Amino acid sequence: MAHPDRHRITLERLVEETVTVYSLPFFYERLNEAINHPRSAIADIGRIITEDQGLTARILKLANSPLFGYHSRVDSITRALTIIGTQQLRDLALAASVMGIFKGIPEDLMGMTSFWKHSIACGTIARNLATSRREVNVERFFVAGMLHDLGQLVMCTAIPGTVREMLEESRDNESLHFATERRRLGFDHATVGGAILKKWKIPPNIAEPVACHHIPAKAEQFPLETAIIHLADIICQAMEFGFSGEWYVPPLAAEAWDRVGIPVSMLGAIIRQSEQQLEETFAILTENG
Repeated sequence: MAHPDRHRITLERLVEETVTVYSLPFFYERLNEAINHPRSAIADIGRIITEDQGLTARILKLANSPLFGYHSRVDSITRALTIIGTQQLRDLALAASVMGIFKGIPEDLMGMTSFWKHSIACGTIARNLATSRREVNVERFFVAGMLHDLGQLVMCTAIPGTVREMLEESRDNESLHFATERRRLGFDHATVGGAILKKWKIPPNIAEPVACHHIPAKAEQFPLETAIIHLADIICQAMEFGFSGEWYVPPLAAEAWDRVGIPVSMLGAIIRQSEQQLEETFAILTENG
């Protein structure tokens, strides 16, 4: 995508040009339609997923990994659908699909290994925070955490020169990168990511936390989900799990911390648990095939 006036790109133009060039795989659209169709059986949904052998293998490995911690072996997609649930499996398929869309970003602009390490760590921590609160359907927290910096990939692809300038400016001025984006462009990567997910018709319980993870007070429908992604992202920054463009640890929003409501004494155990799960989860999601 070419942008002659990179400094004046609008959010609307950036989103429209991105969804014109990049779309979710047709397989995902079929999967979503099948899950939303009242007459679809688990076998029908399973058949769609198993058409993608690479995705099938990833989902089964994830289901049997320490992150999920199921007591009995998940050896088929039908069993995964029964244990994990159709909507949760669809969300995992979304995350795996997005990982394959944005290719060719220069390593010296945004290293993909480090980017996905940060993203998967955020998803892992978010899932564990939600589990510690006894939330249901915790896969949505994992997926929202994994995709929270999707807008960063969009901007690196669409306006790489401007992103490079903003990264350098943030580092040199010791300022928060998302604040530099808002100052330069009038919006930040979180807003971009949320807008792209909305255009792709992704459920708002994923899209809103992505859009508002830097300013959780903006969340209207899903403030708890947003607060958890906000906290997970800050933990990732503080622990230096990967890198996705933020040089410095952003401040924790007090209202988000209060909303999550987890005692400080529990955080250490959650972080240690996440660290133990991260390596295998990262390996599963980033392997070829």
